[in-house]
Order: sequence, then structure tokens, then C-alpha cells
Amino acid sequence: MQGCLNSYLTDKPSVVKAKKQEKMQRYVPSKAVLQHLRQIKPAGCLFDLDGLLLDTEPLHSRAWAASIEHFGAHVPEGLLLELRGRNRFDNAAAVIKKLNLQISSEELLAIQQPISQSLVSNAQPMPGARELVELCHKKNIPMAIATSSGMQAVLVKLKPHPWLESIKVRVHGDDANIDRGKPAPDLFIEAAKQLNIDPKNCWAFEDSPAGATAAFAAGCEVFVLPAPGLNAKDYPEKSIILETLFNVPI
Repeated sequence: MQGCLNSYLTDKPSVVKAKKQEKMQRYVPSKAVLQHLRQIKPAGCLFDLDGLLLDTEPLHSRAWAASIEHFGAHVPEGLLLELRGRNRFDNAAAVIKKLNLQISSEELLAIQQPISQSLVSNAQPMPGARELVELCHKKNIPMAIATSSGMQAVLVKLKPHPWLESIKVRVHGDDANIDRGKPAPDLFIEAAKQLNIDPKNCWAFEDSPAGATAAFAAGCEVFVLPAPGLNAKDYPEKSIILETLFNVPI
């Protein structure tokens, strides 16, 4: 395992094959809608973490690729994108089923998790993430993180980023009161509940189709920062697509 870990701690090209970018077909809010959004300050903002606030998703992909290859399997195109936004237990089960691996989820995660945690400790902020969080804090907009990641993994990721300390409410994929991971709405419903705000009055920010589906199911207004390789057609129809987090009309 140590050799597997060491080989993935060095810089490598993304294991996700680059696709030729299609012209973005997206729901672009009109000037009137943008002005309306600016006037109706959200009661709360609910943020995904991986791929939205922190640039961890390529690192998670490397960890999944390494663990899959450790067991002698090939990583098919598209698999790593399918894993975005979901918790590690659901992902492990999905990988084993899709690749017909003769191992348990525990065996797969025993390889994947140490690699992932070693990589994500160096994750950088997504462009505009720090500025958006600081702006919400300045405007006294309550915030919460609603993430599929487990509590210990979140602590590792957040440690180098004191600017995220202003988000006091954090709901994790392995919290005892979370029965279902994304695309079920449980994480967003619980995050809004802990803020004492109706989810329908919250803005949710996501990068994965599973996460956007979860936020819509919770009743939130949903803003999407599309993951590389995905397009607006991969997300719920009324998602407000952002090209960058600098574009949020708060």
C-alpha cells in the first residue's frame, strides 16, 4: 500500500480524461432576475465543500484511481465523474459493483482513504470561494457547509483554511442523524434546520449533479459551478449556472 500511496502523492495529470468542451447550454438568468436576486438577500447560504469551496475533487479522483488500480482493475472513462458529490460508502459500493471487484467496501476504503487524506490536506480554495464566504459573513448571512465528506476528513481539509472558520454550522455525510447521502436532500435539510431557516429561503451552492439534485429536493434556490467535463444539461433544469463564484449576485 505504501508504494501505491507514494506514487499518487506526486503531481500527475488528472486521471479524468479531458473532453472537448461543448458550448455551455445553460440557464442564464436575465438582468431582471439577477437584480431580483440581489434584492432578496438569501436567509441563508448552504455550501458544498469538495469542488465548490475547496479544489479537492481532482485529488479524490486520484485517490479512487489509485485504489482501483491497486486491486488490478482499470478505471473506465466517466466513472470518476459519477463519484462526485457522494459519500465514500456509496462510492465504494458503486465502484465494486460496476467493476465487479471481489472485495468488500472496507477493503477498498482501507486503500482509498489514506491516499485521499494525504492529498486533500494540500487542497487550494476554488476561485472566488474565499471572497464569497467573506462577503456573506460581512453581510451577516448565516452559512452552513453541507458535505458528503465525513467529519474527520472535513477537519483535515479545513485546517489550512482559517477563512472557513466563519462557517460554524457543518453537516457531514457520516453524522448520526443523516440517513441518506446526496442526491437525497437530507444534508441540506439538516443544514437549514441547524440554521433555523426554511430551506426554501436558502441559496445552495453545488458542483455535482448529485448535490444539485439534493439541494433542489430540499427546496433551495440552487447555484451550480459545473464540474470539469460536465455541462448544464447534466444538472437539474432550473439550476442557475455560474462560470465562477465571483459571479454570485449577493
